[in-house]
Amino acid sequence: MSCGEADVPVPPKPTALEQVQQAGVLRVVTRNSPATYFQDRNGETGFEYELVKGFAESLKVRLEISTADNLDDLFNRLTAPDGPVIAAAGLTPSVNRQNLKFSRSYLDVVPQVIYRNGTVRPSTPKDMVGKRILVLKGSSQAQQLKALQAQVPGLAFDESDQVEVSDLLRMVDEGQIDLTLVDSNELAMNQVYFPNVRVAFDLGDNQGQAWALQPGEDNSLLDAVNAYLDKVRRDGTLQQLKERYYGHVDVLGYVGAYTFAQHLQERLPKYEKHFRKVAQKHQLDWRLLAAMGYQESLWTPDATSKTGVRGLMMLTNNTAQAMGVSNRLDPEQSITGGAKYFDQIRDDLPDSIKEPDRTWFALATYNIGIAHILDARRLAESQGLDPDRWLDVKKMLPRLAQKQWYSKTRYGYARGGETVEFVQNVRRYYDILTWTTQPQMEGQQLAKTGLHVPAIADDRPARETPQDM
Repeated sequence: MSCGEADVPVPPKPTALEQVQQAGVLRVVTRNSPATYFQDRNGETGFEYELVKGFAESLKVRLEISTADNLDDLFNRLTAPDGPVIAAAGLTPSVNRQNLKFSRSYLDVVPQVIYRNGTVRPSTPKDMVGKRILVLKGSSQAQQLKALQAQVPGLAFDESDQVEVSDLLRMVDEGQIDLTLVDSNELAMNQVYFPNVRVAFDLGDNQGQAWALQPGEDNSLLDAVNAYLDKVRRDGTLQQLKERYYGHVDVLGYVGAYTFAQHLQERLPKYEKHFRKVAQKHQLDWRLLAAMGYQESLWTPDATSKTGVRGLMMLTNNTAQAMGVSNRLDPEQSITGGAKYFDQIRDDLPDSIKEPDRTWFALATYNIGIAHILDARRLAESQGLDPDRWLDVKKMLPRLAQKQWYSKTRYGYARGGETVEFVQNVRRYYDILTWTTQPQMEGQQLAKTGLHVPAIADDRPARETPQDM
């Protein structure tokens, strides 16, 4: 160095967090499943997607999502140079993943052994010996079974990277395999599609799902992730997401799930064009409208109740007249009347109620009337809860049937518990319709994937009488 020439300082290498912020994009890899990420006609959705989208927004960067074909592909992408920096895919930390960094847990799950209704129910790991068992290749479930083999001689299982959890459950449902092992949240999201599957027993204790991060030189991104997860846990955002995706998944039961699967094939095709046409006119999601129709009448156009409501959307005479419906038993007129009424209700709700809560409030109002919803919101506020959050107000609705509570309200007694059940059922039917009609799953593509509504396959085993109810 020549005399008088100053040393030029070398700028420090940006941290992992700074690299994301400087690039302006958060690259995330995930899996395509109801419990993680999928696309419907309104765009990208899913529990993991919503959670990681919130993190990207907190960093003020764009979210870039990619989906892996299998777990090996997912981890290979995560550890590749210039690959995604986070894997948000319902993962649990395990021994063979120690080279990765894991965030704090945001969802507790339990591994469950799954069998088919009508077969002998295993009750211990020893009962799994001699069974056809298949799990995801490279999964924590595969590692768990490998560890179990040391304790249970003769236990054998296969792994596959050509399937997803939904495929494993379908294979059990159709008798192609005897058992599989999946996390409880995955079963909860998929149960309704495969109503012959049952839980044999829990294999181990609760495990926490977490995001996996690239094995970098610093913990700046991991620290930011953990700070974000702490924040959404404290401010209620995480609980709202859990409620949105898991708060209503078990409401149908096995018989209800099987019946819906049959009606999805036998009844919906007759009225789907009407739902689509009317929904488009009123800027509604046709599947939400169809879910409402199923909850009201099981898609039966001449349904009549003892209280006088009639038709596919079960309209009262007064509502029908107000909505311009001359014949409540005409399917298209009934759907039109229901859509107009729902649209009107949703528009009339206070501006302070935002989506998706606004839709759930509108459904509740459709069922019980605005007066009792106002009472439930006032009760929520009096209890220090948020009157604009469905999660809070739905806790108050059953109290409208209890004298100690409804005596304090303006509009008095109401069967609010039935309204909560109505909303839960509609949401579940809506979820099923959303998943089974997402663009990449429709028509022949749906059949090709094998991820179909139960009872479609001609070669499935004979239907068993539902047991273990």
